[in-house]
Amino acid sequence: MTMKARVLNDSKGNINIHLEGGMDYDNIIPLREELRRLAGSYPAALINLDFTALDFVGTSGIGILVETIRTMNNKTDQIRISNVGPEFMKVFKLYNFNALELLMDSFESEDTELDLFYGQKRRTFQN
Repeated sequence: MTMKARVLNDSKGNINIHLEGGMDYDNIIPLREELRRLAGSYPAALINLDFTALDFVGTSGIGILVETIRTMNNKTDQIRISNVGPEFMKVFKLYNFNALELLMDSFESEDTELDLFYGQKRRTFQN
């Protein structure tokens, strides 16, 4: 299973990571490392994980993601999630993880959809 993550910066310095494909144990580890790197490089930025195009989440992958978010948000409330489908909310509940606390609709910015899609592409990675 592959997962792509497109990393974009908005005009306020926040980071939006669009996840696409499937999340499992094999591809969550590089995402965890990228989240840690981004949080260290941009400590004031809000990091949003956008689940819009994510079509599969394995329990091992979500377990590591939940642990990563809990650990990183322990110091500062930096990571948020958006566009989470009901099937993923059920998986979050398996880990006693209240994803509703982290949900956000979108970044508050003046960027248009085209700007977000085509512009300000900072880095893309895939495994």
